[in-house]
Amino acid sequence: MTEPTSPGPTAEGTAPDGVGALRAVVLDVPDLGTEAGFWAALTGGKAAREDYDWHTVQTPDHWEIAFQLAPDHVPPQWPGQEHPQQAHIDLYVPDLAAASARAVELGATVLRENERWITLSDLAGHPFDLCLKEESDGVTVMGPTFDCPDASELAGFWSGVLGAPVAYDADGVAMLGGDRPVLFQSVEDYNPPRWPDPAYPQQVHLDVEVPDLEAGEAAVLALGAARLPGEGKGFRVFADPAGHPFCLVL
Repeated sequence: MTEPTSPGPTAEGTAPDGVGALRAVVLDVPDLGTEAGFWAALTGGKAAREDYDWHTVQTPDHWEIAFQLAPDHVPPQWPGQEHPQQAHIDLYVPDLAAASARAVELGATVLRENERWITLSDLAGHPFDLCLKEESDGVTVMGPTFDCPDASELAGFWSGVLGAPVAYDADGVAMLGGDRPVLFQSVEDYNPPRWPDPAYPQQVHLDVEVPDLEAGEAAVLALGAARLPGEGKGFRVFADPAGHPFCLVL
């Protein structure tokens, strides 16, 4: 769990213009219906798209959590780095005990309990955190949190991509502000994904919506992204400086 407990130091200056807008947090899963159903029930969301290889759930607070079919998915084994989580989703809840009991009822597994948050894994093995926020109106999405070797460096890259200011940066944790926070935590012995190498699979990626793929590609490469194999009529695949794949989409 990476929630900043105080305002803390912030980056100086204003946010950059950004390359695109965050469309979805995407999880690799072996079973689309089961996983999408779990997250819809947990968040109170509803199905927004159901294709043979892709499902999307839209939460009441307007986040899109998507699920990409990965038949040979190898689940993460948190907290180690041999089969790392790579990223997780943080959720705000007004009552930890009740929210945890509900998640377990839906099929989640408790991995670690703390006073202010509980770490669980979903049906595909992806860790997620329930974070106590008494004033939260039910279950709401705080944001995705990415593991990396240097939280400050990766926050700077994604600030440039999304045009969001770095609202917090201290003690190995950084967070982008705005209406779609993205968080970063420095971890020791970080083991990055090496997509599309099946020995080092991705677990999570972000879809970033852009108005033009050519201009978007040039912009993210200038910020430090790497081009990865894989593209279609409406998307291209890249890796951020920590190796996390992401897609630019129309």
